[in-house]
Amino acid sequence: MKNILITGGAGFIGAHVVRLFVTNYPKYHIYNLDALTYAGNLENIADISDAPNYTFVKGNIKDIDFINTLFQEHKFDGVIHLAAESHVDRSITNPNDFIETNVLGTANLLNAFRDLWKDNFEDKLFYHVSTDEVYGSLGKTGLFTETTSYDPQSPYAASKAASDHVVRSFGNTYKLPFVISNCSNNYGANQFPEKLIPLFIHNIRTGKNLPVYGDGNYTRDWLFVEDHAKAIDLIFHKGKLADTYNIGGFNEWTNLNLIKVLCEQMDIKLNQPEGTSAKLITFVKDRAGHDKRYAIDATKLNKELGWKPSVTFEEGLSKTIDWYLKNEQWLNNVTSGAYKDYYKEMYE
Repeated sequence: MKNILITGGAGFIGAHVVRLFVTNYPKYHIYNLDALTYAGNLENIADISDAPNYTFVKGNIKDIDFINTLFQEHKFDGVIHLAAESHVDRSITNPNDFIETNVLGTANLLNAFRDLWKDNFEDKLFYHVSTDEVYGSLGKTGLFTETTSYDPQSPYAASKAASDHVVRSFGNTYKLPFVISNCSNNYGANQFPEKLIPLFIHNIRTGKNLPVYGDGNYTRDWLFVEDHAKAIDLIFHKGKLADTYNIGGFNEWTNLNLIKVLCEQMDIKLNQPEGTSAKLITFVKDRAGHDKRYAIDATKLNKELGWKPSVTFEEGLSKTIDWYLKNEQWLNNVTSGAYKDYYKEMYE
C-alpha cells in the first residue's frame, strides 16, 4: 500500500481531492494534513473520516520539526500539496502570513521529501497545486498558457509564484520528481464563504448586500471543484514529470454578469419575484492591485490527458446553489464559527 500525503485536505479544494482519492484508491492510505485554520473544516470530510485507508493529521507545514518527523514516520510515496493561504484581500492585509505558509511551508515539505528518499525517487512524486494568479493580468484577449511569463500582482500571487519556483528548483537541483498545476477560480460545495459565490448565496438568503468591487467588469475563468479534483487525479497518475498543466473551466465571466446569473437562479430556487436578489447588488471601493482578467488555456491537459470540464458554468452553478440551500446548517455553522464546536478538541 502506498502512503500519500494530501496537505490542506480539510479546506475547500483539498476536501474534494481527499474524498476522491480515499474513495477511488483503496490501495492508497491517504494522510490528510491540515492546520485547521479558519478555512479548514472537518465537516467537509466527515463522510469519509472512518474509512480504513484514511488518517487525519493536525499540523502546520510551517513547523519544520513536525514535518520532518511526519515524513520519517509514514514514508510518504507521494505528496499532493494544496495547503495555502489563498485569499487576496487577506494577503493585502497580512502579506507575511502568505510568505511564511506558501513559500517557507512548501520548502519544508520539499526538504522533508528529499531527505526521506535521498535521491532514490523511483515511483515517487511531489505534486504542487498552484493558481493562475501567478501569471498576472490579461488584456481583453489572449489566454494563460503553461509558458506564460509569471507576473504576480498581489502578495498572495507572489507567494504562490515563489513556491512554484522553489518546487522547480528542487527538481533541477536535487532531481526531485515533481509536477505543477495552475488552476482558475474554483467554485462548488464546501467553499468558505469569504469567496464570491458562497458569500453571495449566503447574503441573498439573509437579505444582505452583495458587494461588488469597482464596476464589476473583472473577468475570471470558473472551474467546478469536482472537475478540478478529477484533473488532479489525472495529473498525479499520468502527468509528465517536471511539467506544468493549466486547469481551467473554459468559462469566462465578468464578476457582474456572473452575479446577475447567480441572482436569477437564486430567485427561481427561492421562489422570489424576478429581480429580488439583484436589488441587493452594491458597488464598493475597488480592491488594491485588482487584476483585470484571468483566462486559462487548458488545451494541453485536454490533448495529453483527455481532461475536460463535465459541466457548463450554468449547470455547475445550479448544482452549487442547490448544495448550499440543502446544507444551510453547514453554511450557518461556517459563518457563525460554530463548525469548530463539533471538533472542539481539534481546533484548540
